[in-house]
Amino acid sequence: MHLTLRARLALWAALATGLAVALVAAGLYVAVNGFLRQAQVDRLLTTSSVIAAQMEGALQRASDRNWPFGLSGVAITQETLEELADTRGQNRTVEVRIQGLQGGRVAELHTTRFPPGVPMDLKVGVRVRGDQLLTVQDLRGGGLRLTVVSDARALAEARTAFTRALTWLLPLALLLTLAVGWTVAGRLLRPVRALENAAREVGEGGQLRRPLPGAGTSDELSRLALTLQGSFARLADARDREQAFLRAAAHDLRSPLAALTARVEGSLARERGAARYRADLQEIGTDLTRLSALTNHLLLLARDASQIARAPVPLRELAADAVDRARELAPEADVDLSAPQPVRVLGDRVLLGQAVWNLTMNAVRHAPGATVTVTLEQAGHEVTVTVHDDGPGVDAGTLARLGEAFYRPDASRSGDGHGLGLALARRAAEVHGGTLDLHSAPGQGFTATLRLPAEGAARSAPGPSATL
Repeated sequence: MHLTLRARLALWAALATGLAVALVAAGLYVAVNGFLRQAQVDRLLTTSSVIAAQMEGALQRASDRNWPFGLSGVAITQETLEELADTRGQNRTVEVRIQGLQGGRVAELHTTRFPPGVPMDLKVGVRVRGDQLLTVQDLRGGGLRLTVVSDARALAEARTAFTRALTWLLPLALLLTLAVGWTVAGRLLRPVRALENAAREVGEGGQLRRPLPGAGTSDELSRLALTLQGSFARLADARDREQAFLRAAAHDLRSPLAALTARVEGSLARERGAARYRADLQEIGTDLTRLSALTNHLLLLARDASQIARAPVPLRELAADAVDRARELAPEADVDLSAPQPVRVLGDRVLLGQAVWNLTMNAVRHAPGATVTVTLEQAGHEVTVTVHDDGPGVDAGTLARLGEAFYRPDASRSGDGHGLGLALARRAAEVHGGTLDLHSAPGQGFTATLRLPAEGAARSAPGPSATL
């Protein structure tokens, strides 16, 4: 049978209370039983000492009489023992026996209610025998041994009463603990129920960024709520990336696909020469290349930050590769690389390489005839990749929107580009714990600075400078 958390908490509380009651009861039982036993032993020893002293006095006073045992010419009668057992007229609680040698054998004399079956060879001391507590001692003079017995049933009755009380107390304590535990568990689990209801509403309503009740760092439940809130927020980010990807794909793939379809239909509409077919295929190939680049950019933008690979990435090699490719694609462009030392960061090589490439080609494409310089530097635990061109620059309004997906200033709307280059570079910086800063002004060129955390200053060994 599956029990609820509240029931399990109540049962555990009852079990803990029952165990505590049992331990306390056992301790009390041992302590009280020992105390009562020691009290009776002390009382018996006191009584035995008084009886022994009186008997020794009586023996001394009756030394001129004939003792039934015939020892030392003295006598102790049963009446004397009865008087000694009757402690000054109070309730009689002890019985007495004396024993000694008479005619070479052990003889005894005891009170009328002395319990039968008490051995005569008991050693001196105090002991418990069944429901009897007895003490044995030797009397001074005469070679006599005194045995005093008291009723120890009071100890058994106390144990019985204690057991009876515990038999009633333990179930009552368990029931009370169950009731209190059930109530307290309900109060403690009230935030859990509130969190459960809020999580259900978030799931049903799709409001993943809705604050959860009790989220914080004060206790375990508040930290759980905070963790769930963070998880929901990450799910919301993933959902937004997915939706943005779908919107971007639908928005920016529609026109190239339509143009590609029109080119194919136009080429197949009538017979053409081989040269014309070759020209049409080249244009179709160009469109396919653009679509492939666009698809790669969209996929990189949609990547989850938690799934990004973390491996040492040599940024100088990526920058050098970007500069070489830019020179191949735009031979007329003046593109230089300044990398005084090799720098490394932890991250995804493909994503960082695409970011550096996008920044480089953005400068080459939108500042024709300008000098483009790609600079790598490391200052402490921060690595910067700066791409600067001395072209015409952009105004403040345009600069504020650069980096938005699919945003292209009117002046740059040519057949190339799809408005995702800077957006992907900014996304790459964010998922690697860095930033992308853009600075420009009309007539002052354009500067894009990619800032990333270094792999570690101690591991960034200086190397020979490279300027391409």
